[in-house]
Amino acid sequence: MSVITNNIKWIMLVSGIITCSMVFAVIAPDAALKNTFGASMEGPLVEIVVRSWGSLITLVGGMLIYGAYHTVHRRLILTVAAIGKLFFVGLILVYGSAFLDKAMLTIVFDTAVAALYIVYLFSPTKAKD
Repeated sequence: MSVITNNIKWIMLVSGIITCSMVFAVIAPDAALKNTFGASMEGPLVEIVVRSWGSLITLVGGMLIYGAYHTVHRRLILTVAAIGKLFFVGLILVYGSAFLDKAMLTIVFDTAVAALYIVYLFSPTKAKD
């Protein structure tokens, strides 16, 4: 556990940068859907929803980067990020079995970093950086 608490800054930075890569969905929603799920959708509503989805994920990534340097906000940021990532994984597992193969990397990444965040949140000692 101390390995996680001592390195939470770097965990947040790396996972935040990777999470920010979903800005791709804001710029190219169809390509992001194909890359993440192996499928695409059409219509103006998709443009709105996927771009919004991408922007919110990117904002969480930005918050993770911010929280790496501002310890006072870490608990809130890690809580929001863990809940969001686990909710997404749950939705894929419950409703998205057709997309499991293509989304597996995202599922593994989101589950792993959410687990690290949760371990940090429930650890008795926090990093002092």
